Amino acid sequence: MKKYLLPAIMLILFEIIAVTLWITKDNLFYLFNFSYIGISIALGIFLFIRKHKNARRVTQLLVGLYMLVYLGLICNENMQIEGFWYYLFTGVFEAATIHYAVAKIFGVLIFGRGWCGYACWTAMVLDFLPYKIPSQPRKKIGWIRYITFAVSFLFVAGLFLARVGNIEIIMFWAFLIGNLLYYAVGIGLAFLFKDNRAFCKYICPITVFLKPMSYFSLLRVTCDTSKCISCGKCKKVCPMNVDVTDNSRKRENATECILCFECAKNCPKDAL
Repeated sequence: MKKYLLPAIMLILFEIIAVTLWITKDNLFYLFNFSYIGISIALGIFLFIRKHKNARRVTQLLVGLYMLVYLGLICNENMQIEGFWYYLFTGVFEAATIHYAVAKIFGVLIFGRGWCGYACWTAMVLDFLPYKIPSQPRKKIGWIRYITFAVSFLFVAGLFLARVGNIEIIMFWAFLIGNLLYYAVGIGLAFLFKDNRAFCKYICPITVFLKPMSYFSLLRVTCDTSKCISCGKCKKVCPMNVDVTDNSRKRENATECILCFECAKNCPKDAL
């Protein structure tokens, strides 16, 4: 039963978050929201332990579609980074600010970049494309993410400074248009670079939060160097071009791991 300890811990962590927010915010929605996400993540880890080939995809679709369709399209919540800036400027700890605090800022200290591998609705679509294994080394254009990060901030800040009315409606349209742009750019880059995760590596503004925090993450892939035979299969199949055989937190691309465990599944010596 010890091998099922991780999904149990993940479920308990999310239940603690769910109950805490339900009580402090006096809103039953948070109990449902974080319980659902916790169950979805625990299910994915359970299926992975059971060696189900689509374990991660199950969680990715359950969480990604829930956030995109239910929270975004039905509840009109902008869960993109613009929504985070919006609630931050209004001084309200709701929706996107809670989401970012749990999934993309403080939660990263525990889960690392698990968001990118198991919950992101942009990557959920990109992972269906044919280039799951990068055919080229990582390109040195990651600086673009800082531009998209700054543009998102300046866009929302400009709305507040100009005292534009009906910002809530603008935020919803920003969510729709922003998602369409993300998908268009992400799919285009995937075919251009023959790499499904090119958008995540070079464009996504969320990584500006994720990367520095994931450096200290508790959950991470480690290598048993006594078993490793340096065959290179793990690096070859990694969608993020991470060298997981180096256990140092200062290793190249250390903050890029999305915990997809493709490396572990393909290691011939179970060294990961």
